[in-house]
Order: sequence, then structure tokens, then C-alpha cells
Amino acid sequence: MKYIFFGTPKFAATILDKVVDAGMPPLAIVCNPDKPMGRRMVITPPPAKEVILRRQLLGVDVLQPEKIDEAFFSRLKSYEADFFVVAAYGKILPLEVLNLPKLGTIGVHPSLLPKLRGASPIQSAILEGVGLTGVTLFLLDEKVDHGSILSYSVYNMQSSHTYEDLEEILARHAGNLLVKTMPGFSKGEIKPEIQNELEVTFTKKFTTEDGYVSVDNLKKALEGSNPELASLIDRKIKALNPEPGVYTMIENKRTKLLSSAMDKTRLVLKDIQFEGKKPMPFFQYQKPLS
Repeated sequence: MKYIFFGTPKFAATILDKVVDAGMPPLAIVCNPDKPMGRRMVITPPPAKEVILRRQLLGVDVLQPEKIDEAFFSRLKSYEADFFVVAAYGKILPLEVLNLPKLGTIGVHPSLLPKLRGASPIQSAILEGVGLTGVTLFLLDEKVDHGSILSYSVYNMQSSHTYEDLEEILARHAGNLLVKTMPGFSKGEIKPEIQNELEVTFTKKFTTEDGYVSVDNLKKALEGSNPELASLIDRKIKALNPEPGVYTMIENKRTKLLSSAMDKTRLVLKDIQFEGKKPMPFFQYQKPLS
């Protein structure tokens, strides 16, 4: 079973750790180039590459192309991989790359396809308050999250999950699912199932404007006078932090809403951060909201 793993962020790194733990390391990984991070702009490898370095996997090549060009295509071809696995790589792969391995390319998507196709399935699952989500392995084609399904893993959502919580949980599910699926897939023992287009839903890429909460709505949520609004704001805080972030305007200052919980019908705001200041517990802010 010879494959190449495409993935860059923490989600991909968690998956990669799982497959390596199971004794199924890839021939190579493909991730984004190292980039400056932090105030000191220290050149830092992406999380997926850090897995290879930390575990000293000398037999696994690390490819970090700036662009998908003919030279990179030729390098991929030289591995003669049976299939590729793509999990949050960060670049759009052309069809000629997806079709290069004889068995095609497995996509890892953190939702139960065909639900929540697109850029933000984890955030959208939290924001919409869905009861069930999960991970789907499918064959990548030229359309977004459209290809036939190989396998899936279902997860029961909890209302307390933040984006970072759910990302880690679904990444672990994805890693375990790959470990179960790849051997059978490589032997041709799995029959892909076409997605039901009648059940398709799409997600969008969230922007800064999506994270805005008016101070009037925040007051109502904190008072408990509007339970539905309180629940929506709680889900928004959980879904859209750390990016793009959730904020309101207090005393004409942009104020980040960092964490929250629900107390029956009322929103409980835990941590906030005034512009240019350090995070602080909300209970330390003693003034009326304005």
C-alpha cells in the first residue's frame, strides 16, 4: 500500500499521527511551505511537517511546493503511488494530479457528506446546532466535495463543543477511519457510493462581518429574555473563534467575545478582550453594556 499524504494544518497533523501510529506511514507528505510566525516572525514548519520531524520519520519525504507545476507533477509521478490522501492541504489540486495514482485520490471531509460541503463544515455544524456530524472519506473529482463516498464515521455533537474541540475530535475520527479504510481500498474491496444530490447542503467561508454581535442583542442574550438569540450567540462564539472571531462594540471599542456557555435560557459570557488589551474575565467588567 503506497500512498502520498497531502495536508498542512493541525487537522491534517492529527490524522497523520494516527496513520503513522497504525504502522501505515505514507511515502511522502505534501504541505505548504514553512512561513514566518509570531511577533518575531520565526520561520516555522506547518503542523503536518512537524509530525515527520518530531517522529524522525526519515523514510518519509516532505514536499513543500510553492505552486503545482510540471516539475512537481513529475516528482509525484516518480513515487508510483497507488493513491493519494488529501486532508486540508490548502491548495486546489488540478484534476491531472487527482487522477495521477491508479486508484485515484481520497478526500477527507469533516462532515457527513453530502451535508455541509465546502470550506467551513466544522464551524457550520456548530453554528447550525446540528445533532450529528462526522467524517467522510470520498474520491476527489473536479467538483467541490462531490465524489463518491468510500466510508464515513458518525459523531454525536455536544452543545459545549468549540471549534477547536470539534476539529480535534473529527481529526481523530478521520485518522481512525483512514486506518480502517485504506487497506480495503488499496485491494479494490470497497465499492464507492454516489452521493445523493437531493440532500446536498453547502457552507461558506466566514468573514469578519459574520462575527459581529450587536450590543443590544448581547444584552438580551445575557438577560435571558430571548433564549433562541442567546443560544445563537453562544454557538457563534464557539464556532467562529479563533477565526474570524466574534466581537461587539462596548464603549465604542471593538471587543472580542472569546468564550461563553449557556445557563438554561441565558448566555453566560466568560472571557472578553478589549481592543489593544489582554483577555479578561467578563465578570470583571462592572459597567453596564453600552
